Amino acid sequence: MGLYDETLVNTYLYGVVSYQFAAYYQANFNDRLPVKCMVLFLVFLDTFHSMAAIYMAWVYMVTNYANPAALQYAAWPYPFTPIGTAAAAFVTHIFLGDRIYRLTHNKVLYGIIVMMALPTFGLGIACGIKAWIIHVIADMPQINNLATAWLAMQMTVDIFITGTLSIVLARAKTGWPATDSIVRRLIRGAVQTGLFASIFSLGDLISFLALPTTNFYGMFAIPIGRIYSNTLMDTLLVREKLKSQMTSSAFERTSRVMGWVPGPPTNPGLAATSIHLGVHRGLQDSADVASLDGERKNVIGLGPA
Repeated sequence: MGLYDETLVNTYLYGVVSYQFAAYYQANFNDRLPVKCMVLFLVFLDTFHSMAAIYMAWVYMVTNYANPAALQYAAWPYPFTPIGTAAAAFVTHIFLGDRIYRLTHNKVLYGIIVMMALPTFGLGIACGIKAWIIHVIADMPQINNLATAWLAMQMTVDIFITGTLSIVLARAKTGWPATDSIVRRLIRGAVQTGLFASIFSLGDLISFLALPTTNFYGMFAIPIGRIYSNTLMDTLLVREKLKSQMTSSAFERTSRVMGWVPGPPTNPGLAATSIHLGVHRGLQDSADVASLDGERKNVIGLGPA
């Protein structure tokens, strides 16, 4: 697998994320300004990084097609990869940390997430700057320790947030199938956010340490930013499905609890109750309508004898 494969995978994932961005803006969610700014930032970051990856492939495979010596040096998109990835990861970590805070009102827990996310972001930026300075591919093993610390910290934050969010949402289960299906959907989104990012980070770390003088680790490094954007956008777009399963009042309350829309934080202890009541009332309303419709059919002679 070479530079072409890396660019192909990243471009495919960018296409998926672009669809999610378009679906988000078409849905016209009444989100908080920080959430809208976060999505807009990811749009520009993913677009710029994907264009840079395509440009890097052009430089190596077209411009320097007859110049194999060019492969010894890192084009500028190469060291930009850890910078772009660190930025996407930081935005995702802070967003999910805010969601955990709104669900638990635990400032200590939120502080731990921020304190882990900040040095992780700093290590990623430092790794990119160091690679930019080195420039020569054969000398990249000089940043082994820095890259190991960054990717290990990034995986730690991912796993911590995934585990915490899963536990918090699991405690919101009520035993009602309709309600618990919604909670399971939210838990799945939380697990996806950390699982796929951790897999790519681990692959990047192992391949970089094993083959530091090749471009193989780019297969994992370049698309990581798209993985973060993809899983984060999935947690925002899941509301389309939730909205169809809940009453408008319960959906609005749940949106406030999850930190999607403007409004003061809601008591997290009532989150499961509001979801349960919303789904229960929605099912009850549907049953009442069906019953009333059946009675009307019987009155006019259209119902069963």
